[in-house]
Amino acid sequence: MSKPSIPQGTRDFSAETVRKRTYIFSTIKSTFERYSFQPLETPAMENLDTLMGKYGEEGDKLIFKILNNGLDNPEKESQAREDFEKILQGKNAKGITERALKYDLTIPFARYVAMNHGKLTFPFRRYQIQPVWRADRPQKGRYREFTQCDADVVGSTSLINEVELANIYHDVFLQLGMNGYELRINSRKILAALAELCGGADKMIDITIAIDKLDKIGLGKVKEELLQRGLNEQQVSVIESYLNIDGGSEAKLTAIRNLIGSIDSGKEGIEEVEFVFSHSKNTNLIIDFTLARGLNYYTGIIFEAKAPEEVKMGSVGGGGRYDDLTGLFGVPGIPGVGISFGVDRIYDVLEEMNLFPPNLDISTKVLFFNMGEQESLSAFSLMQQLRGNGIACELYHENAKISKQFTYAEKKNIPFVVIIGSKEMEEKKCPVKNIRSGEQEVVAFGDLSNYLKSR
Repeated sequence: MSKPSIPQGTRDFSAETVRKRTYIFSTIKSTFERYSFQPLETPAMENLDTLMGKYGEEGDKLIFKILNNGLDNPEKESQAREDFEKILQGKNAKGITERALKYDLTIPFARYVAMNHGKLTFPFRRYQIQPVWRADRPQKGRYREFTQCDADVVGSTSLINEVELANIYHDVFLQLGMNGYELRINSRKILAALAELCGGADKMIDITIAIDKLDKIGLGKVKEELLQRGLNEQQVSVIESYLNIDGGSEAKLTAIRNLIGSIDSGKEGIEEVEFVFSHSKNTNLIIDFTLARGLNYYTGIIFEAKAPEEVKMGSVGGGGRYDDLTGLFGVPGIPGVGISFGVDRIYDVLEEMNLFPPNLDISTKVLFFNMGEQESLSAFSLMQQLRGNGIACELYHENAKISKQFTYAEKKNIPFVVIIGSKEMEEKKCPVKNIRSGEQEVVAFGDLSNYLKSR
């Protein structure tokens, strides 16, 4: 019999891990709700044609397709084999697969808005916290199943939305203690202008896909890829000068104006970046014209959040404006903008930087020792009173040695133990021991709840 295992790129979460993740979720969720976003959930799977063609050539390769049921039918075997060959060639084949696990939360959200736009009140502000799946190569900070936390506003072109989203990032990261995070900003309109400068809008996708890899492969390899994608030496030289724009915010803006400011889309993109940047002064916002984000649906401002420099983690969130995403589903003209938090990477950052609060792993506050049948029944009655007052407690499952029950409390990090024997039952008083400090006090049964609540 083979050893039990889980799929590569997935994880089990212990109680300690779940509590730490819940701490992150709660911090993000409370911030979303403070900014008046409403919750939404969509199915784990979507129809394949909902997802395919929405994430660019790189993203489409990472979509987990789900095989249809009934493929073991002998009458359908020939067609199934033919369809499977199509899948291997990257083509759609409804005979073998019609559904896929969702790759992100944005496209399913756009599908939801397209299906329900007649019932929604715009601007519609939603947040969503759910797992997504990508057939990626597992490595540090990169998993095949991970949770995204998104906030989006649809039905509004106001750049105040982008300013608010930048502030949401700031509020969340400061609450989590990630003070040294960076939030980088650019505009797809600026990248569109760069493509126009290099010969036309048809080069936009090739340019953004290559630029998006700059941090991973370096400038030299990006130039090689651009040449392989059909750009000439002169065009690559223009892109190199664009990627070399550096200095402070004003110096970068001056340089970008000189390069693409005469092109309408470039001028518009620069003005939008300036607006968001100037109205987000108390955030860690950085103008970064090398930021591309490979997803094709972005049309305006784009964001990428990076972990503090001392943690080699890279991106912990990102997003941007997508002014016609619902148009992909036959409902044009609904603008939108959104951001996403990468909870799994944020978890790794907080763990590495030792930023989790110290008491997250405490679930049980009080352990009642089991001193015998009658004593345990008395303890159980008292426990129910404490639980009714919101105090988490448990009774040791059997009458065992005191040392064994103490060991159990220590291993579970339970801070208080209560011992009720026959004498305590008669006097209606019990000793309460603080395991950490070693202090012990005798407390009346009726005062036990208030005593524990104050500690």
